[in-house]
Amino acid sequence: MSILGRAVLNSLAYLGQLGRLLSEIFGFIFRGKIRFKLMCRQIVNIGFSSQMVVIVTGAFTGAVFTAQTYYQATKLDLESGIGGLVSIAICRELGPVLVGLMISGRVGASMAAEIGTMKVTEQIDALRSMGVSPTGYVVVPRFVAIMISMPLLIAEAIVFGIIASYFIAVKFYNINSVWFLNHLNNYTGLEDIAFGMIKGFVFGILICLISCHQGLVVRGGAVGVGRGTTNAVVLSSLTILIFNFFLTIILTKIFPFGAV
Repeated sequence: MSILGRAVLNSLAYLGQLGRLLSEIFGFIFRGKIRFKLMCRQIVNIGFSSQMVVIVTGAFTGAVFTAQTYYQATKLDLESGIGGLVSIAICRELGPVLVGLMISGRVGASMAAEIGTMKVTEQIDALRSMGVSPTGYVVVPRFVAIMISMPLLIAEAIVFGIIASYFIAVKFYNINSVWFLNHLNNYTGLEDIAFGMIKGFVFGILICLISCHQGLVVRGGAVGVGRGTTNAVVLSSLTILIFNFFLTIILTKIFPFGAV
């Protein structure tokens, strides 16, 4: 019981630290204290530099899911419906979740490592000694940048996933392109893309919040930086999977299937 109680207390303390950091971030944002030069630099690092990872993830996810769906659909003579099925799956689930996991590995690890290195080399303490808030200088630009970048990256993954799905279905499996596009148009709408982009927005907040916090609490030199980076990726990935379930339940009520 003592072990369980300690785990519960540690979890509550961790959530409290995240809540405090989040309140500080929104305090800077609402007061308009955003360093735009640093924010633009982070948009390049987070958004532009992640495009190749996102394109490959989206394209091959669409291609593989199309191949697997085709093998099952042929048993039921439903090949013509592959376009709608694949597009909905990519827009609502596969695109946001897989891109979120990839970004947590690429961007989340980078954030934790950079901020953790600043912490162990006492650059964070130097900012405080000069009267500069580490949250406003280090965390807020990354937070705003990832909120802007993640929905756009999700949309990019969706586009390339659908393009790859079309190519595999029509060119490789000889599915009629008119059937494919007709079902795609009938069963996929802007609400499905919004579904995925909202998830991406939330996932971006979670990745940045967890990763920056892990960097700010690093202790123990290089070993601590490595441990913090690992914790950032693991916790971000698990949180994305958990939040994805609840977001799916909530957003399905707002954007039901078949809405036009």
